[in-house]
Amino acid sequence: MTEISCTFLVVGGGIAGVSCAETLLVFADPKDSIILITESSLVKAATNLVSLGKVLTRFDVEEKQATSLNRAIRVLEDQLIRIESESHFIQTVNGNKITFRYLCLCVGARPKLIEQAAGNPNVIGIRDTESVEQFQNRIKEATRLVVVGNGGIASEIVYEMTGVQVHWVIKDEYISSTFVDSAAAKFFQDRLSCKGEQKAIIKRMRYSEEKAESSTAKRGAALGPDWHKTVDISGKLQNVPGSVQIHYKAEVEEIQTQSEGYPLKLRLTDGEVIECDLVVSATGVNPAINFSSDRNFRLGPDGGLFVNWEMATSVDDIYAAGDVCYAGWDHASHWFQMRLWTQARQMGSMAARAMAAKRAGETIYQDFCFEMFNHVTQLFGYQVVLLGRYNGQGLDDKYEVLLRMTPGLEYIKLVMVAGRLQGAMLIGETGLEETCENLILNQLDLTPYGEDLLDPNIDIEDYFD
Repeated sequence: MTEISCTFLVVGGGIAGVSCAETLLVFADPKDSIILITESSLVKAATNLVSLGKVLTRFDVEEKQATSLNRAIRVLEDQLIRIESESHFIQTVNGNKITFRYLCLCVGARPKLIEQAAGNPNVIGIRDTESVEQFQNRIKEATRLVVVGNGGIASEIVYEMTGVQVHWVIKDEYISSTFVDSAAAKFFQDRLSCKGEQKAIIKRMRYSEEKAESSTAKRGAALGPDWHKTVDISGKLQNVPGSVQIHYKAEVEEIQTQSEGYPLKLRLTDGEVIECDLVVSATGVNPAINFSSDRNFRLGPDGGLFVNWEMATSVDDIYAAGDVCYAGWDHASHWFQMRLWTQARQMGSMAARAMAAKRAGETIYQDFCFEMFNHVTQLFGYQVVLLGRYNGQGLDDKYEVLLRMTPGLEYIKLVMVAGRLQGAMLIGETGLEETCENLILNQLDLTPYGEDLLDPNIDIEDYFD
């Protein structure tokens, strides 16, 4: 057994873990040592940050070799198996005993497969880089595919895949319900008819897994935006954009294996039968708490590690950030938790600041980014900006909506309560991100402006500059 010691130990090579380690370089004492444990030689880092407002930030998620991180961060390719919190050390798969002063768990989440999968090798869960590699290898020989799920990853797969027939099974009445409403779904759906046309090309450095002499199972970090741009997800049908058939308000009831024809036969809850080569399950995630501990952690209702606003768990000197944690503090009126790369980055940075402050005996305050839900992503080829209670979440239907849509160009939705902006959904290059952010944060009474707020002849950016 190799014994190692450090001041700050961060477990997880995803966006939360890397953000935590890199933020520690800024706020911690340079004399304090930092170790980052990653299960893969590849890590995820936020790059090309562009500020779109006070809290709203657009960034790329770049996959890079762990060795490319700042040399002040010692990187170990290993896996956590046990925490001894009383003695402040952990044990790893490779036999390391690492003593720490402060520990931050950023171990992420694992794909939640549909119940009927039951270990079927033809059912793949998409969540991390490892599962994408498996998917990429399998789809090359596929002609018909079933995608189950209605979130961001499912939407990206359906839109980006070519050379294969796609059956999209969703339990809702419209597509992409995790992020958008039914009207925005209709706006997106028009894009499916021109699948494969005018796809944006993302030029980005690509890396491959290093061959390391390690017993650690390779499990990559969670996917970031544009993951589909750097891998080939085309099927066996040559020069075919790919067709999409959507099955609304349906779930998978049964999966049968066949010896002839297509290897799988699915029966849906609406009675329809689909034969296919492969099933992609993109139905959410479960926090990845696959380690033991001498003390029980308090868990949230979703099974995540319960943390306060400083990202501290119920166990002294142990913090958590990203998909593995449950935000257990009293939230600001316009913020709520979603397991997204944006919040993983914010939580990782917050945990680092809190650990560094505790180490230095200083007082800190919660980061301003937790004042308002904010997320920038890409769906069906459009930029999508989500701010505040963009779908009226938690407003008990006591709100009104102002809407402006230009087919193929933009979709703007403002959620209003008593004349004040509570949330916004901006699809396309609207240029309204900062204006909407300010109006949500300062809660200005917009009653005098009425529906003129979205009058295309009025530039509200100048109005509220």
